[in-house]
Parts: sequence; structure tokens; C-alpha cells
Amino acid sequence: MQDLHGYYLEDLEVGMSSSYAKTVSEADVYMFAGVSGDNNPIHINEEYAKTTPFGTRIVHGMFSAALISTVAGTRLPGPGAIYIDQQIKFKAPVHIGDTVKATLTVTEIDERRRRVKMKTEVTVGETVVATGEGTFMVDRRPTDTQQTDAGE
Repeated sequence: MQDLHGYYLEDLEVGMSSSYAKTVSEADVYMFAGVSGDNNPIHINEEYAKTTPFGTRIVHGMFSAALISTVAGTRLPGPGAIYIDQQIKFKAPVHIGDTVKATLTVTEIDERRRRVKMKTEVTVGETVVATGEGTFMVDRRPTDTQQTDAGE
């Protein structure tokens, strides 16, 4: 199982960063609506969306937040990290067909509490569409006795 683990607390440094990008398809929006239950017509009804200030459908804001979770759970800190907290501000809409990029950057490490704070930013091109800060609990590197005790 060791190969499924991401970074350990001791491996992290302030300034480390990682990203994930995805081009959002119409199917992604419908699947997200289905999974989340958020069927707001601004996301799934083009005729309704035309009557809004956006003039067209927009992607769920929480879809962008989910990409932050993708980075945290698969890249930095990676598998094994536990999401503790997230503050987020949505600043601009995301449209179907946009390529959305979530980037996490380590800003603070609390060794005693095993907490890592990260700047979380989601962009489309040069436009910041969501920004905030996340906190994650990260495992310490196991000692040889822990590995032996666990039967590894």
C-alpha cells in the first residue's frame, strides 16, 4: 500500500505547487448535476440561461472546487491527505468548453498538528475564476518499527 501514498509531511516545503487541468464538456455538466443533485437551470437549460446576465449556461462553481480536491487527493499532498477545511471565493463564470486549471501551492506547514495550508486557485486562461485557501492533514513518514508492526 506504500506505493499508493502521496507526499509525507517531511517531504513538503513552502512554495511547492501542483496543478490539474480539464476541459469541461457538456456531459461533465450533466453528470455533475446528476451526482450533486444541483439541477439549477443556469447549468442545464440553455433557454433559461439566455435570460440571465451570463447569456448562456455556466458550469457549477463546485465543479471548480472539485478540481481543487483532485489536485489535493492525487498530486499534492496526494493520496492519504485528508481535506480539513476550504475557503473559496468564486470570481468569474466557467463555460462549457473552457479548460479549467486548479493549482495548489503550499503556504504553511504545521509539523506539530500535521496540517498543511495551501493557496487554492482555479483559472481559465489568465482569468482567476475561484480563489481561496485549503487545509489538509498529512501523514508523517512511517518509521521502520511502524512498517514492521503493520506487517509490511
